[in-house]
Amino acid sequence: MGPRPDFDDAAAAAGQRRYTIEGQVLAAPALAPGLYVVATPIGNLRDITLRALQVLAAADLIACEDTRVSRRLLDHYGIGARLLAYHDHNAESARPRLLQRLAEDAAVALISDAGTPLISDPGFKLVRAAREAGHMVTAVPGPSAVMAALSSAGLPTDRFLFEGFLPAKSAARRNRIAELAAVPASLVLFEAGPRLGDTLADLAAVLDSREAAVCRELTKLHEEIRRGDLASLAAHYQGDAEVRGEMVIVVAPPRAAAADAGETETLLRQALQAHSLKDAVAAVAQATGRPRREVYRQALAMSSGDEPAE
Repeated sequence: MGPRPDFDDAAAAAGQRRYTIEGQVLAAPALAPGLYVVATPIGNLRDITLRALQVLAAADLIACEDTRVSRRLLDHYGIGARLLAYHDHNAESARPRLLQRLAEDAAVALISDAGTPLISDPGFKLVRAAREAGHMVTAVPGPSAVMAALSSAGLPTDRFLFEGFLPAKSAARRNRIAELAAVPASLVLFEAGPRLGDTLADLAAVLDSREAAVCRELTKLHEEIRRGDLASLAAHYQGDAEVRGEMVIVVAPPRAAAADAGETETLLRQALQAHSLKDAVAAVAQATGRPRREVYRQALAMSSGDEPAE
């Protein structure tokens, strides 16, 4: 394999393939040709991974949404890699240029303004085209607003649906919420600050009193996670609350219809084969929607050979 096009040894010697952590200058290992999908911080610049820094420093080219936003991150870590804007408005013209660089055996990194690429950005088409052309595509995982919100909201995380942004107009938004109402999972939504109160009001109108959390400024100095039912959250954010920036809304799943005693007994017998009494009761109560105390009484009755009390 010959030298990569546009590779400048002088630029590399000047630090193009270096990165800096707390004043220490480090050399980035060489990269195999291909497309690297790199997660970047959603707020706190220290959340970037060591591997992400190495990949960004060693890449021949970094495709990003906004070169000004990405340059602030790269400058913070002393990375001088070349940037190319790749966003919704220029993707059709920029994508062939990126595919051409991949065909020339370049190592290309793809990043978004914040978080993990392909989540509400145009990266999907580039990844698909790169794979179809036979190029190596690999992920460099890291920060994600979706996972950060789920981790800190205190709502069920065993099953969730990422919906992204709901429609901007209320009628279309309510229709979409109605379509999501029966999904047996927590819902994760993105929303822009100015629409937050109205979106929460529409969620409350359709989903009634479900518990939810609004996650604002995640990983930043003024991080705020506000919990409550949808109506109370809507009232708060339609008032004078701070609503700048983009928010993540997490909505609890619909409460399952309570199982009858027979269904509960079947689930308990299965759970008790693998778990302690306490853990089995907790798991079955969550799965069935029945009060934990009631499930516990039924488990005790089963273990003693008695019929469960009705």
